[in-house]
Amino acid sequence: MSAELKLKAIEIRKKLLSMIYKAKSGHTGGSLSCVDILVSLHYGVMRLNPKDPKWADRDRFILSKGHSVEAYYAVLADLGFFSETELETYCRFGSRLTGHPTTKVPGVEVNTGALGHGLAVGVGMALAGKIDKKDYKVFVLMGDGELGEGSVWEAAQVASHHKLDNLVAIVDRNRLQISGPTEEVLRLEDLQAKWTAFGWKVLRADGHDIDQLISLFKALPTVPQTPHLVIAQTIKGKGISFIENRKEWHHHVPNDDEYKRAMEELDEQIRELEKSCTHK
Repeated sequence: MSAELKLKAIEIRKKLLSMIYKAKSGHTGGSLSCVDILVSLHYGVMRLNPKDPKWADRDRFILSKGHSVEAYYAVLADLGFFSETELETYCRFGSRLTGHPTTKVPGVEVNTGALGHGLAVGVGMALAGKIDKKDYKVFVLMGDGELGEGSVWEAAQVASHHKLDNLVAIVDRNRLQISGPTEEVLRLEDLQAKWTAFGWKVLRADGHDIDQLISLFKALPTVPQTPHLVIAQTIKGKGISFIENRKEWHHHVPNDDEYKRAMEELDEQIRELEKSCTHK
């Protein structure tokens, strides 16, 4: 499973880069940082049915950091929610694959992109699950810069009050937002202490360790009647050396040379992974 999903993550990175390059639009850094989280959830944890996207017992996923939609579209297409050929239409006139996710796209639960809204919607979905006596889980992926939105903390308070142990929030903690390091723009730390004070069980994980993420997500909830937050430590632009930890790549389109270099790096990672698997 580990090697297979590591390979899948590299392929998703190639697809999202191709989408951004061809469309001449997109959020490169944040899409690359959350790929391993998306892969872990969608291939190793969540109950989904691409042939029946509205299956009542499905687990729910909300990409609250909706600007990182390229990674999400690549995953949904790979799973079969829609044809991979449709990825070629990303951000073109008339395409349903717009720069932020909408419910026109099979597999997308809610329109997102206005930051700070995703957790509130997730709280509603989790509360509905409790009322309807369903056993599905709701996963909400937020950006760390998004935590500057007050609505996030209102939702956090409501989730704790209603004891929503079927709700899992994840913070893509890459420490960079469009205007610079999060701790310089609006200090977040001590992040764990803040969420704990709001009544959440807080766990930490390497946001690029797929095995660790799957094991952690599958074990939740570890504390009954308590919502859970996973602080996933990530690297903005993960997987491409000249993009990693560069705030200017938050919203930047690779030129011809950068695209070629990026794809070469990812192809080399595939070769190294396949080589290591062969030698085992």
